[in-house]
Amino acid sequence: MKTSVTARSGRLKARRAANGSVTEGAARAGLTARGVIYLLVGVLALRVAFGDGKHQADRSGALATIADEPFGSVLLWALGIGLVGMAVWRLSEAVFGSAGADGRKAGKRLMAVVRCVFYVTVAWSVLAFAAGSGGGGRSSDEQSRDLTARALDVPAGQWLVGAAGAGVVIAGVVIAVQAVRRSYRDKMKLGQMSPRVRRLVDVTGVGGGAARGLVFVVAGGFAVRAAVDARPERAKGLDDTLRSFAGTPAGPWLLALVAAGLVLFGLFSFALARWRRV
Repeated sequence: MKTSVTARSGRLKARRAANGSVTEGAARAGLTARGVIYLLVGVLALRVAFGDGKHQADRSGALATIADEPFGSVLLWALGIGLVGMAVWRLSEAVFGSAGADGRKAGKRLMAVVRCVFYVTVAWSVLAFAAGSGGGGRSSDEQSRDLTARALDVPAGQWLVGAAGAGVVIAGVVIAVQAVRRSYRDKMKLGQMSPRVRRLVDVTGVGGGAARGLVFVVAGGFAVRAAVDARPERAKGLDDTLRSFAGTPAGPWLLALVAAGLVLFGLFSFALARWRRV
């Protein structure tokens, strides 16, 4: 009897270890894929800031850039599969809870569900682009305007779009504040880093997170404005949001600063892929 119980216990532990390894691999692949996209978007935005607007400074522009490279198709498939891994990781967090003392709370699990749905959508668009169907080729600006127009047509559409925009603004503020406070450190294996590496990670985490949060705030603000005016064309995707920084009194230099921040966030995602606790 004891032998049977011991055997079952051993198999259960082995299964949990295997599931944990799969989830960890999926998370690290997903974080790496996210890093590639942010890095490329940041580089494209830098080009826009200095007068080269050949590609959209958003996900579709990043995919087009990859497609133009040697073995671009292979890289696109790898990127899409990595993003599937991100969705799998977030799904596991929704089902089993995430790392940390409060990882099993309902709020954390709900956010994991939202992130899972988001990354399923992103992964699908990347894989569709890789397969040649063009599903990932529409710019973020077109997608944002179309989605806003459809939402405004439903009952209480203005309130719906306004609430969504306000939610994006709040999310941006939270992202920026957490970055400045270096809250990400709670989920990283700091003991495995040298002091120099830790400082470099802080530069990418703080600078990248603050820039990403700012972009969210501005994009959410445009959505709120579209809701108030009931004009979907006022909503902006990532490309138009980034280009709007060049229209401020600071001009292209502000766009260049934000773009550099997105590059930093891409590098920070690589650091997370290496040292984040999953």
